Amino acid sequence: MLCLGLFVFSLDTLSYQELQRRSSWKHASQPLVGARNASQYLGPGDDIITLNGIVVPEFAGAPASLSVLRLMADQGAAWVLVEGTGTIYGAFVITELQETRTLFFETGEARRIEFTLTLQRVDQDAQEVAEQLIADSMGDLGALLQDAADNMGLSLGVGASAV
Repeated sequence: MLCLGLFVFSLDTLSYQELQRRSSWKHASQPLVGARNASQYLGPGDDIITLNGIVVPEFAGAPASLSVLRLMADQGAAWVLVEGTGTIYGAFVITELQETRTLFFETGEARRIEFTLTLQRVDQDAQEVAEQLIADSMGDLGALLQDAADNMGLSLGVGASAV
C-alpha cells in the first residue's frame, strides 16, 4: 500500500482506509492605493498527508505497529514516503498520531483501534528525495552483498560505500 521509511502499511501492520493530501502555495500581498493588492508567488507551502484507518487485531493489523510509528516520530527524522504504485511523495516527518480504542475484551485489550496519522513534507523537491532513496538503497544493497560474500568466505574487493 504505502511505505514510510522502512515501515510498510499493509493488512498485517496498519491498513489505512483514507489518504488525504493538502497542498498549499505561498503568495505575498502588497497593498496598493486605489487598486487591488499586488501579489507575488513565493513558492510551495505546506504539503500535509493524513492517513485514517482501523486496526482490528482479530482480523487485520497489529496494535504494536502504532508503537513503531511513535518511535519513528520520537526520532524526529524525515522518512521517504513511497506508494505501492511507485509514486514518491517526498520526505515526511510524523507530526501527529491519534488513536481511539473501543470494544474492549475483559482484559482491557481493544478489539477496535481507529487511528489518524499526520505527516508533513520537509524536503525541497522530488529530485532530492529520489537521489537520497537511490543512495540509501545502493548502500543497503552494497552492505547486503558484502555480508553475503563474507558469510561465504569470498572477497568482493569493494566496501558497501563503493557500491
